[in-house]
Amino acid sequence: MVVGEVSQERDLVIIGGGPGGYSAAIRAAQLGLTVTLVEREALGGVCLNKGCIPSKVFTYAAKKQWEMSHLQELGLSAGEVTLNIGQLLSYKEKVTEQLRKGVEALCKANKVEVIQGKAGFIAENRIGVENGHQFDIYVCKQVIVATGSSPILPPGLPKSGKRVLLSHEMFTVTDVPEHLIVYGNDYISLEVATSFHALGARVTILLEHAADFPFDESVNKEWDRLFKKKKINVVKEASIQSAEEMERGVNVTFLAGGKEEIISGSHVFVAGSRQPNVKELGIDRIGVEQTDEGFICVNGHMQTSIPSIYAIGDVTEGPLLAVKAIKQGKSAAEAIAGGNPEVDLTFLPVIAHTIPPIASAGWTEQQARELGIDIRISQFPLGSNGYAMITGKKDGFIKVISDASNDIVLGIHMIGEGAIELSSTFVQLLEMAAKEEDVKFPSYAHPSVNEGLLEAVEGLIGQSIHTVPKKEKIKTR
Repeated sequence: MVVGEVSQERDLVIIGGGPGGYSAAIRAAQLGLTVTLVEREALGGVCLNKGCIPSKVFTYAAKKQWEMSHLQELGLSAGEVTLNIGQLLSYKEKVTEQLRKGVEALCKANKVEVIQGKAGFIAENRIGVENGHQFDIYVCKQVIVATGSSPILPPGLPKSGKRVLLSHEMFTVTDVPEHLIVYGNDYISLEVATSFHALGARVTILLEHAADFPFDESVNKEWDRLFKKKKINVVKEASIQSAEEMERGVNVTFLAGGKEEIISGSHVFVAGSRQPNVKELGIDRIGVEQTDEGFICVNGHMQTSIPSIYAIGDVTEGPLLAVKAIKQGKSAAEAIAGGNPEVDLTFLPVIAHTIPPIASAGWTEQQARELGIDIRISQFPLGSNGYAMITGKKDGFIKVISDASNDIVLGIHMIGEGAIELSSTFVQLLEMAAKEEDVKFPSYAHPSVNEGLLEAVEGLIGQSIHTVPKKEKIKTR
């Protein structure tokens, strides 16, 4: 290794080029800062190259496959539709490459210096970057750490990556699994289960140490109904003890209900846990405060215990979502540029590109009740929505929770077609502390799924037009 004789000076160095890192770099450049972005692999990070984008190519293809039966109902038929997974993988590579080149072009247009290499702290204001035999040192005024996180397999599971697969490996399979065992209870597990089922796999879900999925209880009940309809077997509160890979499959031993059972499948998807990518940064040597789990502690401006060092995204506590990293990245850049941004993740939207999709924002019914709030609840079924009937996507509902004392909307949860697109509206209403009247006052396009939100809010006081009124209970003496 050759060490550079002269240290190079920079205003702001960002370590990590994922959604949070490159968003921070571009925002900082927009605000007049000179920015150097260091990425050890490809711009876009895991999200663009191995995670969010590649997985959504599969979920989109699965959705189209699922829609085929309805197209035939409409009189549109082009013969039997079969999946060419090789072509799907090529399309995935094409999309990720185009998006990656777009990020590269944006960085160049904003005069963001991009350096490939492995970065680490030599001192609070000194960053070493290693690339092959080259090692350069950068002296900088501020640093943003945006190195993301990595998935970890639970104990007892083999790490070959052939039949027991983590999230960044699942969407590289060259054949649709014959029988896919999904081990997890998060949104990614739901996406994998419903997508590969639509693509032709038999699916069994083992809910990892959980009695249900982490959504509003009404959404979870709807999933129970849909899984029975789809013939997807769900085993709750399961714990895998071991998995034995064979030439043509894998045998999984797990505990559920106090009993040990064995299930055989062709592949196993494991959601796993995630650990922040900070071990090789050297932040412990310079005294950056971390949690017991290794996450970097930050304040509202994403500033660490060392004022010149900031951290964003998966290396910080909280939901491990790209939307969080992007928000934090922009805010960190604005703070460094002298602004006073605010990062409030109270109404962070949680979405899942499942079949049907999910969007959730604000408090669930259970959370509101645990806080002792007197609430009103309304649930509007999409089967009563005109446009949902036209498209044949009638499964699901929109659920609204409001405070009965002041009419303020506390939470909105949706399972059904259009949920992803409506999620931004949900968040805006919650952020502005909208009251029921604020939602009911505007006019809604007809026919559209959007009308379901209006009817859900109208239903809070029994005024939904397309909902059968509840029968009053007759009191008997």
